[in-house]
Amino acid sequence: MATGRTHRPATRSRGIPEATVARLPLYLRALTALSERSVPTVSSEELAAAAGVNSAKLRKDFSYLGSYGTRGVGYDVEYLVYQISRELGLTQDWPVVIVGIGNLGAALANYGGFASRGFRIAALIDADPAMAGKPVAGIPVQHSDDLEKIIQENGVSIGVIATPAGAAQQVCDRLVAAGVTSILNFAPTVLSVPDGVDVRKVDLSIELQILAFHEQRKAGEEAATDGALPSASAASAAAAAARKQSADQGPDGDVPAVMPA
Repeated sequence: MATGRTHRPATRSRGIPEATVARLPLYLRALTALSERSVPTVSSEELAAAAGVNSAKLRKDFSYLGSYGTRGVGYDVEYLVYQISRELGLTQDWPVVIVGIGNLGAALANYGGFASRGFRIAALIDADPAMAGKPVAGIPVQHSDDLEKIIQENGVSIGVIATPAGAAQQVCDRLVAAGVTSILNFAPTVLSVPDGVDVRKVDLSIELQILAFHEQRKAGEEAATDGALPSASAASAAAAAARKQSADQGPDGDVPAVMPA
């Protein structure tokens, strides 16, 4: 069985832009859902809507894969699933270690979607001696003293860090020194890594803060709209008053045009 240490995805060598690579999992998720419903073909418009992108961008992305679809028919769903899976390196086995088996690490270990997407949880690692040997998701937790040995024995090139922020950099350094070249970081801190090591950061608090910003801006825009635009009845009354004032004033606007007798 192939492992992540001996096979690397070909996307960089083929010059596929990083923005396109970031959208490929979105397409794959939408296509997988179609495949599960036994849908044979899909148009670019339908697939783009399901993936949350515009159809022109989708067609451009697929052109990097050499897939152009058939006019009047669309794209073959099963072939696209295979094609994108191959580009993402998901047609082989990727052993993954999770370091830090607290609430988040345990939740990740219990996530059932890894295996179906080409990822195998090879080991769970924690620094707490009390955790050693305890099964989580059917996998016994191993102590962090054995991290380097675990990496080597399982041919791991992808590591997941779910430790507290203060421990994350040290764990990262040990993973990299042991041969891990890709890291998914859930710790709320920025990791420093050498060239050739890829880090993807997942910070739920930052995502929530971004959403809070947009909510605040929408609330501000609604308040400004409510205050700046008078109601239809108020606008009509103001216009009538202006017309009356204009009729009562003279040419210079200072005295009535007709003096009383």
